Amino acid sequence: MPPSDASLRVDGDALVFAGALDRPAVAALWPVALAAIGQTQRLDLRAVSHVDSAGLALLTELAARRDYALGLDGDPPGLAELRAAYRLAPDLAFEA
Repeated sequence: MPPSDASLRVDGDALVFAGALDRPAVAALWPVALAAIGQTQRLDLRAVSHVDSAGLALLTELAARRDYALGLDGDPPGLAELRAAYRLAPDLAFEA
C-alpha cells in the first residue's frame, strides 16, 4: 500500500485536513486528531480529495467527542454518500 499524502493541522479554531481520508491515512492521523480535537470548533475538509469509510469513522469519532456540533467546511467526494448510507446528519451526528 503506498504511503498516504494526507495531513492534518490546527489553524485557529479549525482542524484542517488535506489529502485522502482513507484507511492508510486514518491509521496515522487518528491519534493526532484525537489529541487536537479539544482545541477546535470546526473540521475543514476543503482540501480533502476523498473520504472512505475509515475516514468517515474518524470524522464521526471527532464529532462525537465534542459537547456541541462541530462545523464542517467542505464536502469532499465520498462524504455525502457515506453520510447517507450510515444515516448521519450533516454535522455527522447519528439521526434518530
